[in-house]
Amino acid sequence: MDTDSSAVRIAVLIDADNTSPKYAEAILDELAKYGTPTIKRAYGDFSSPRLGGWTRELNARAIRAMHQNAFTTGKNSTDSALIIDAMDLLYAGNVEAFAIVSSDSDFTSLALRLRESGKLVYGLGRKRTAISLQNACDRFIMLEVLGSDHAEDDDPDESGDDGTEEASPQLNLQSALTKAVNATADDDGWTTLGAIGNHLARSHPSWDPRSFGHSKLSSLVADQAYLETRKSGTHVEVSLKRKAAPAKKSAPRKATKKAAAKKA
Repeated sequence: MDTDSSAVRIAVLIDADNTSPKYAEAILDELAKYGTPTIKRAYGDFSSPRLGGWTRELNARAIRAMHQNAFTTGKNSTDSALIIDAMDLLYAGNVEAFAIVSSDSDFTSLALRLRESGKLVYGLGRKRTAISLQNACDRFIMLEVLGSDHAEDDDPDESGDDGTEEASPQLNLQSALTKAVNATADDDGWTTLGAIGNHLARSHPSWDPRSFGHSKLSSLVADQAYLETRKSGTHVEVSLKRKAAPAKKSAPRKATKKAAAKKA
């Protein structure tokens, strides 16, 4: 992410057929951390009653409705429209990043194509999203960790790809953190919290401390019994906790010459 994230223009493309409107505000708030959403579009058949919740959010969030008639059963027309628009925006060159909001793995090839063209790609979808789409993005954000207590529970028929063939595996937290520490530590075994975070983000696009009940990486690391931390100026340093060395057994004392003579 650039130092001045506000300079990064993001095109937000939402698959409304596959995403609940209750996440709309949280999605835009999250993306504001990475740049400015200059283009906001939602794709779906908005004549359908099941997208009524989205109709309300479009007006409230200044999201442009890209209406697609459902000519056939399924969502192919919506998917195609989103992909075509993404390619048009790519060639127009008016944005530095794309946010694909969907849990449908059909957008995997699109994410890969955008990254090949030098664009940052953020994916936002449900935990059940296929691992292929998650790994095709620079960063994948689980909608469930964003929180939606403020929104109405008015879901569309989220009947997209459920990822049953390649479901997202649960990340082994201890393994991931241990590898991150080992990969970034200096000769003394210490590394910085920032280096760990960067390594995790590169290795696991869906990495997010909120998935483990912590708002920040610092509190998550502090909660791990196998890690130890220390302050170094303004930085927090981390290392694997050292195992206490076993106590040395004292060797039996050799008898002195005088003691041996007395025994004799």
